[in-house]
Amino acid sequence: MRGLSQRVKGMKPSATVAVNAKALELRRQGVDLVALTAGEPDFDTPEHVKEAARRALAQGKTKYAPPAGIPELREALAEKFRRENSLAIAPDQTIVTVGGKQALFNLFQAILDPGDEVIVLAPYWVSYPEMVRFAGGVPVEVETLPEEGFVPDPERVKRAITARTKALVVNSPNNPTGAVYPREVLEALARLALEHDFYLVSDEIYEHLIYEGEHFSPGQLAPEHTITVNGAAKAFAMTGWRIGYACGPKAVIKAMADVSSQSTTSPDTIAQWATLEALTNQEASRAFIEMAREAYRRRRDLLLKGLSEIGLKAVRPSGAFYVLLDTSPFAEDEVKAAERLLEGGVAVVPGTDFAAFGHVRLSYATSEENLRKALERFARVLQRV
Repeated sequence: MRGLSQRVKGMKPSATVAVNAKALELRRQGVDLVALTAGEPDFDTPEHVKEAARRALAQGKTKYAPPAGIPELREALAEKFRRENSLAIAPDQTIVTVGGKQALFNLFQAILDPGDEVIVLAPYWVSYPEMVRFAGGVPVEVETLPEEGFVPDPERVKRAITARTKALVVNSPNNPTGAVYPREVLEALARLALEHDFYLVSDEIYEHLIYEGEHFSPGQLAPEHTITVNGAAKAFAMTGWRIGYACGPKAVIKAMADVSSQSTTSPDTIAQWATLEALTNQEASRAFIEMAREAYRRRRDLLLKGLSEIGLKAVRPSGAFYVLLDTSPFAEDEVKAAERLLEGGVAVVPGTDFAAFGHVRLSYATSEENLRKALERFARVLQRV
């Protein structure tokens, strides 16, 4: 019988992508709207990266790449993981993917059998549980609490481990909470992976956007159990270039590349050469990252101060570029609150699909002018409630 597969029918579309698309469409229609929805830098890709893409085009580097990525980039990735994350990684333990999202998707396809359980820390990025389900796995949610700064409790995680646990997903700095997990917490989670023999999936895409605290890669403690996922999107403002990457045990990385070979073949070749420049021209890239990080820090502080002044509550984020806003002053739930804010001229993402109930996610990857406008509109909406 013709029709769609049950697997696809059961998959929810990305809420963040859908809400951002709606905001962009309203803007195109001429609606005066401040969009705090996008999970991407508002800066342009650095010029030295764009110039590397132009050189690659001029040199005719336009053919297929190997499924795991061009050798030059894989070598640079091994060096990046050694230099920045203290991970002893060989080039054949790295893979380049079509964004960090594909790295995670391929990983779950490679390691999960039907019924395998994957622990996800809630609130979580909306795609984790959907990817797990699509691979036949079962997401198991472990709550993190606002009063604890959304930092996971290893004992709470330990109680969720069963004989079917295949992996634990860790995302620090975190989307949507902005939490940066302390080293001792990540070390405790790595020990659980070792003691109970499951994979630790460490999503470190926001590693360079930390304002308080330090980044720590748990793969240092559990190298044979950890797959570290990252990408060019957030650090180098390269979201549209679609380059992600990962490292981990050689057998897992090979399996992920096999998935690529039967799906995308490889990421865009020109974008790979551009990413190579981003990773190897350290002086220019460091200057860009520091500029962006300081801009985000100022925006975060502006937003938090403004929210506090109008009586709204949010847990102070230490990294990434998101704030989870308590929606109880606006409405009885986060969906109605988001609708009221949209009517008031501000687009936000309801926390529902993040398992951040009673909250909306605000992205401060936008101008200070837009943030001030948003705060003014928040205040006006509050006055009408």
